[in-house]
Amino acid sequence: MTDSVLREDIAFCAKTLKENGLLDALSGKTVFITGATGLIGSQLVRTLLEADRLYDVDIRVAAFIRNEQKAQALFEDVLPCEQLEFVVGDLSAPVTYEGPVDYIVHGASPTGSKYFVEHPVETIQTALYGTDRLLQFARNKQISGMVYLSSLEVYGVPDGSRETITEQDFGTIDPMSVRSSYSEGKRLVECLCASYASEYGVPVKVARLSQTFGAGVEYHDGRVFAEFARCLMEKKDIVLHTDGSTVRSYCYTADAVCALYTILVNGVSGEAYNVTNMDTACSIREMAELVAGLEPEAGVNVRIEVPEDLSSFGYNPQMVIRLDSSRLEAIGYRPSVGMEEMFRRTIRSMRERI
Repeated sequence: MTDSVLREDIAFCAKTLKENGLLDALSGKTVFITGATGLIGSQLVRTLLEADRLYDVDIRVAAFIRNEQKAQALFEDVLPCEQLEFVVGDLSAPVTYEGPVDYIVHGASPTGSKYFVEHPVETIQTALYGTDRLLQFARNKQISGMVYLSSLEVYGVPDGSRETITEQDFGTIDPMSVRSSYSEGKRLVECLCASYASEYGVPVKVARLSQTFGAGVEYHDGRVFAEFARCLMEKKDIVLHTDGSTVRSYCYTADAVCALYTILVNGVSGEAYNVTNMDTACSIREMAELVAGLEPEAGVNVRIEVPEDLSSFGYNPQMVIRLDSSRLEAIGYRPSVGMEEMFRRTIRSMRERI
């Protein structure tokens, strides 16, 4: 792997799992990970493999993938590996795996806003039916723990009366907007997880991730953080298509990986946990200006050009949503990387991957 920043992050995650006692629970176990070729999923896989290499804890990873060729290329630097098994399948069909499974991390999901708008039916069906199949699989395997990767988008548009958003605070979502296919799908799946926990005793927890990025982001990723980073690297002005007033919380990828394993092992079944760094909350415009100022010699400016029709961009309504991660911190999570360092590390990683 040529990405030195990503190597540093994986080593950090493995060490954190060891220091926080999480490896004690995972030692000798099999962890089934969906979405294993995605940004977060691949780092979840690599973290366990690195922990096994460093500490000889005999953790086995079953990576559930759709494209084996893509997976082989992504993980070629660690292959062959006795601790890693690719399980080729698709959540449009029942999940099958003959070996034992102790833990599941479910991260398979579309992530692009334009996709939600252009394929709202598929967005909803993948979330609901795919997760139902995986929960049935979890029930049959009598697992010890499962975490579902949800999103801050389940909170909708808060009413603005709260300084921070806890796991009990919800705003409004327009069910007649096709862009809501993602947020409404996540909400319904969270209820499905809680229902499996209550009715069948499946030990599933929910992780509500703030927008997460860091080392390993692909150069042509379509999300806003990657676009801002590319503008700086290419010395182009950052052009906002809104006034940039929306405020959100963010999380560095390595911190999110540590948080997810914390929830998997220490979280309470049927509960949800906000995953964020509370110090990172900022507006889109503030983020753009921060990135433009990282390398003043690049001469990057921030411009606002609002098109007549924003619907095709798949943007969410404007909002202020600062997640409160106190519940997660109470079970052992501490973020380590702030916003400026998140971008510096992301840009270093992107440059090494070009």
